Amino acid sequence: MPNVYEIRTDRLLMRRWRHWDRAPFAALNADPEVMRYFPSPLDRVASDTAVDRFEDLFEQNGFGLWALERLDDGAFLGFTGLNPMPEGVPGEGDQEVGWRLARHAWHQGYATEAGRAAVDAGLGPLRLPRVWSMTAVTNTPSQAVMQRLGMREHGFFEHPRVPRGHPLRPHVVYRLDATAPAR
Repeated sequence: MPNVYEIRTDRLLMRRWRHWDRAPFAALNADPEVMRYFPSPLDRVASDTAVDRFEDLFEQNGFGLWALERLDDGAFLGFTGLNPMPEGVPGEGDQEVGWRLARHAWHQGYATEAGRAAVDAGLGPLRLPRVWSMTAVTNTPSQAVMQRLGMREHGFFEHPRVPRGHPLRPHVVYRLDATAPAR
């Protein structure tokens, strides 16, 4: 499988993580509004551990969750990329396209632009048979991005890593097959 360490779009650079990304990423993960569709915000240790995990995936797979940087000014926006679907969910073992952006990057089309580039890499040079995406049922903004990427709703499930009774446990999963018509 080829290495895809960097992708450029018209406005964005999707790249491997750098040490100076850790502080703005930790701030993003500590923002309750950014993390409202997750069980809780992340502290600095958990945020740094996530970056370490992202970089491990690049070493293992040649691709992963890219740090997202705006080309015109180098601003850190968050991440977008491909990540293994966890155990116990539809699509387990395949790759998921995902994103998390700082509030200052919302409503500017960055998630769709970078998500499309990640999907194109996955279904193109990486030759994945399909790409999934999942989120809490209440996260309609992310579902709208999934739909703009040409993904179709596949089904609903209870996320096994979210506690029973938690309002974010009900999830929806979307899917796009490599053989699907052009988006």
